[in-house]
Amino acid sequence: MDVQKLYDWLKSVQEPKGYYFNKNKEETLYLLEALIINRERYGYMCCPCRLASNGREWDKDIICPCVYRKPDVEEYGSCYCNLYVSKEWNEDKIPHVYVPERRPPEKQLRGWHGKMPGVI
Repeated sequence: MDVQKLYDWLKSVQEPKGYYFNKNKEETLYLLEALIINRERYGYMCCPCRLASNGREWDKDIICPCVYRKPDVEEYGSCYCNLYVSKEWNEDKIPHVYVPERRPPEKQLRGWHGKMPGVI
């Protein structure tokens, strides 16, 4: 899929839900391109800002839009990777602060080896 087509499609689906793309279009297109690469690599569009395990079931929480997007945008105005933001965030009405990782540590570690933590 072409990155502009993905942009247009996701924008039409997500904006009515209150999720906007980061107003920095260059950054947004970069992240969308990374989603396309991850889809080619893993077979699903996992978050480009997290390590995937190449196991769809294990990674289902980070398939974009990830399950952490809603609480991140509600609390910080932006998701972890700043792809999806609130209208207020884009309008600079709220501060742009670091969004901490919500993914459990055991899920983060699996991406390093593609295996369960502690399994070499």
